[in-house]
This record gives sequence, C-alpha cells and structure tokens, in this order.
Amino acid sequence: METSGLKNQDILSLTVPLPEDIMKLKWCGEFEQAQRVIDQRLTKKLPEDLRRRLMLEKERLRRIPEQYPYSWQDALERMKENIQDFKEEELKRLWEEDAADWIYRHGQVYFRDNFLENIIKTRKEYAERVTASELKENGAKQELLDHTISAMKQNGGQAWRYRMKITITFKREAERENVPVRVYLPLPLEYEQIKEVKLLAVRIGGREARPEEYQTAPPRQGQRTVCIETPHHGGQEYEIEFSFENHETYLDLGASEAVDLAEKSAAGLTVRTEEGEENSSSYLDEELPHIRFTPYLRRLAAEIVGEEKNPLLKARRIYDFITTRVMYSYVRSYLTLDNIPESAAVSLKGDCGVQALLFITLCRISGIPARWQAGLYSAPNEVGNHDWAQVYLSPFGWRGVDCSFGGSAWRSQAKERWNFYFGNLDPFRLPAAGEFQQDFLPPSRHLRNDPYDNQEGEAEYEDAGLWAEEYETRFEMVDAEMI
Repeated sequence: METSGLKNQDILSLTVPLPEDIMKLKWCGEFEQAQRVIDQRLTKKLPEDLRRRLMLEKERLRRIPEQYPYSWQDALERMKENIQDFKEEELKRLWEEDAADWIYRHGQVYFRDNFLENIIKTRKEYAERVTASELKENGAKQELLDHTISAMKQNGGQAWRYRMKITITFKREAERENVPVRVYLPLPLEYEQIKEVKLLAVRIGGREARPEEYQTAPPRQGQRTVCIETPHHGGQEYEIEFSFENHETYLDLGASEAVDLAEKSAAGLTVRTEEGEENSSSYLDEELPHIRFTPYLRRLAAEIVGEEKNPLLKARRIYDFITTRVMYSYVRSYLTLDNIPESAAVSLKGDCGVQALLFITLCRISGIPARWQAGLYSAPNEVGNHDWAQVYLSPFGWRGVDCSFGGSAWRSQAKERWNFYFGNLDPFRLPAAGEFQQDFLPPSRHLRNDPYDNQEGEAEYEDAGLWAEEYETRFEMVDAEMI
C-alpha cells in the first residue's frame, strides 16, 4: 500500500520523458528490474520533476502486470472454451491486429484480464460464435436506447427520477482495526441536466453517520463526493443513499436551421449571454498531462476539420472521425497510460473515457470549448461506469456528446442513434465529475487509485491510499421512474 509519498498532483510529471533504459526494461516486461533501476537512480541528485516522474513510474510499474494475467496458452484455452471452433492462428491474428491487449512479462506475451470480453464486444464474427450464455449480449440495452431516442425526438426530451445506493467495502487484507480512514463516495453534480439532488442517508457499518463524520461537496465541485471520516473496524461498510432527477432535452443539430444559427452566431450575428457562454473560454486550454496540443494532434485536427469554419460542423467532423475510425476497446487503468488522447489517435482504439478525451482535445485545438463529464450509466436495469463529453456550441449552449455510444451505433448500422449522440444524451446518466483530474473536497492526501476520474469512489488511511484490489464498490438502483 506504500505510495512513496506521491500526491495526486504528481500526475503532472507524466510530461517528463522516461529515461530510455527504464523504458526498455518496462516494455520487455522486466518490471522488477526496472523498479530496482529506479531505486538506484533515486539515490542520485536529480531534477525535481524527473524525481517525481520516476517515483510515479515505480507505482505504474507495480500496477501494469497485475492487469495482464493470461499467458498465451491460458488465453488460447479461454478462447477455445468460449468461442466455437477457435484456432490458435486466430489468436495470433488478433494479437497482431492489437485486438487483444497484451504486454511482455519477462519476454513472454500476456493478455489483459478482459481480453475475451473485449474481442466479443468489438468483433461481430466472434460474438456470433460465443458458446457461454453469460457472454452473449441480448440487445436489451440497444432496444431501450432506441425506444428512448424515438420518444425524446417526439416529445423534445425526457426526464427520469432515480434513487440509488453506493457502498464501499474493504477487502480483508486492507482492513486496519480502529485506524482513522477517509472514504470518498461519488455524488451527482447538480448542474446542466441534473436537478433535485438529495442526500437521503449516510451510513457507517449500517448505522446512520453523525453530521461531524461526513462532508458533502458543493453541487458543482469538479468531482463531487460525500467524504466520510471515521475509525475503521473489521467488516465496516460505507454507504450513501441519494435521489436525483435527469432532465434531458432533444435538439437536432443536423437540421439546416441549427447549422445556420451556429454559423451566424460564430460570425457574431447572434448573442447568447448566460453563465455557460461566459465560462466557455476556460475550456479551450491544455490541461496537462493529457489534454495536450501535440504536433500530431494539431495536424490531425487540421486534417479532420479542413477549411470548415462553422463550429457546429467542425465538432461534427471530429465526432464522425472518432465514431467511425476509432474502435472501442477496453484499456488498462488510466494511471498507467501516458498521453491518453494522442495514444488513441495513434492506435485508433480506446474506451469511453479515452474517446471522450480525444474528442475534447481535438475540439479545443480547433477553437471549440469542450469539457469532461463522467460517472455512471444509470438505466433502470443496468448501472455501470461511463464517461462522455460536452461541447459548447453557440447559440445552443453546452450539449452532450457520447463518442463510444455513437461508435457502437455506427458499427451496428443504427444511423438514427449515431446521429443522436452528437449533441444529445439519453437520460440514463449520473454525472459525478464535470472536470477531468480535479481533486476532491476535502483534497485527497495521497495519489488516488484513479487520479483522473471518480466513479467507484476512493479510500485512504492517513499514511496511504487504497488500491483497486483492496476495496470494492456496489451500485444499487433502488428506484427509477420516468417523470
């Protein structure tokens, strides 16, 4: 659990290049040797930024190999067990196409823990050969989305009221008896589409928490939480119960009238004066270490946008590029990734958050304000982590953009759904973060398990934070109704 005194702000050191010898050891899979080399290097007098970078890399080196448990033979057996008539040459082809995420460990290929699920999700030909019923998609999610989108178009939007519980439980190896602990549980932001957020209960070990034992962040805190501070005891769980409303409006940004309005607004012929526009300029800048205007991303943005001047059409071109050219793919923990948007633009793959960051970065390079929004996909029968983006388009204000849902629709040839997710969102969302890599309130004292986002909460003792494998988070949808 020791994190070498790292703080969350130390992620900024990712802009410092890693020494080549350490990089060679890392990608040959000699993680332990790389850590020993770092320890030796840290005994020398180093520039402070390089020192923090090496300390951070030590933590990243520890986290990478545990996410790749399957040897080549293990992966082959798993594929044969779950995919009808699977052959080894298919695994070799998937490996060479980078469809199955892998690393070297001591010179041997090892695959990600969810490589099978990723192949099934992204390769239709393998999804059709799945033998295990629990791995088959039943299409219920897509049916719900298509039905909801149709209703939103007809009625101009849709609103839902939710009541949920979120619980954090420590694993046995992470428990310390009667030692003060700080637990952060995600709570919905109250802005834009989210209204009437009510914290109904805070519980510690099944009892109601006393007011002095927890602190609720303001409604528009960048990453909103309920922070519980109390001594920990064996088996003690931490839970919040809350309700909120999501009011989503529908806007057809593909209509000629919308395109004309955006063009006139960009030319200064229309004026919109509200808080969103006044603050939108702050979402045009770089945010190191990831939202970085590299030469490659600048050229890529220029290639995508071309001579287009209308901000709406520029943003749509970026959306089209990502949804049609960047394949959805699970990725390892974000802490272990370097420049997230640029790596996605090079590999042409990434998960929902990676695609959202690429969209945000390309928009900002192109002079279009864009920002992060993330939390949970919170449908009545499904709750899970999800990230998306918002783009500011005058005179329409902030509008949601979901590249991963849009890309899924494109691959399924669901054109109506694909068009919908540029400028619109379904109402099945719980945004707990409206900023990327923002700290909590009160600030975390250590490098967080996820230093960028907050979906599953965090926990820390006074001397160290907990890692992902040391606690688990449960989401319970108590009630969901359309209003």
